[in-house]
Amino acid sequence: MQFQQLQYFVAVAETRHFTRAAELVHVAQPSLSQQIKALERELGADLFLRARGNITLTDAGEALLPLARRILADTETARYEVQELVQLRSGRVRLGATPSVCTGLLPDVLRAFHDRYPGIRLLIEEGGSHDLVRELARGALDLALVVLPLPTPSPALTTVELLREDLVVVSSPEASKPGDGRRTVRVADLEGERLVMFRHGYDLRELTVAACRAEGFEPDFAVEGGEMDAVLGFVRAGLGVAVVPRMVAARSGRGLRVTPLARPGLHRTIALAHRSDVAPPRAARELQRMLLER
Repeated sequence: MQFQQLQYFVAVAETRHFTRAAELVHVAQPSLSQQIKALERELGADLFLRARGNITLTDAGEALLPLARRILADTETARYEVQELVQLRSGRVRLGATPSVCTGLLPDVLRAFHDRYPGIRLLIEEGGSHDLVRELARGALDLALVVLPLPTPSPALTTVELLREDLVVVSSPEASKPGDGRRTVRVADLEGERLVMFRHGYDLRELTVAACRAEGFEPDFAVEGGEMDAVLGFVRAGLGVAVVPRMVAARSGRGLRVTPLARPGLHRTIALAHRSDVAPPRAARELQRMLLER
């Protein structure tokens, strides 16, 4: 029994006409008829009653039809699954992320993804959530790691919460400890401290400034306008303190003192976003799975 014979059999069963079935499967009608007869000989039973151009299924044909349809469907599924796996041997994933997420969350996941799929190119774009949302919307990114809530909520995006991360205060070990040396520091204790501040458009900048204003004061900037690595370097040099994600502080190595914020503290929520109207490519869906299961 051949796959092609089952294909021809189902076509005749559905059209109840040999000529139309031949047109449907793009084969000459005599060839289709010969294959159907060969299938009947192999099975030892007629599959169709042919009477004055009226084609109907025999009992044997009725029994075979659902099985043949299932075999054809399973074959198509197998072909699709193999093609999907083949796609993971090459291709690309365009991933956007805020710089602090690139520093803290991504290295381990991207290393695991690269080890599993070395043929997939990873294209990383760093930016603030606002910029990343815009790049997603115009199709320049497959996935993006953004900070919730989004600066401009978009119904065209699907977001899945990934983690909720504490923020901490980092300072130079050679400088006086913020909060009068206590084990934790309150946001109110940052009044009078010189802050090393991120550039405009950075999610951490907006969050820190809003928290200070909620406590009734304007933050005092020692230096501003940097990216994550620059901010950490300025703090190490003793220019001031900064509010950064705990994960970033843990990865920053020596030269920084880390002080937790007192309850309720400050937090941020990282989410994985993609366009709602277009499914991400297979490789991007695999990276998405690894991020969600990390």
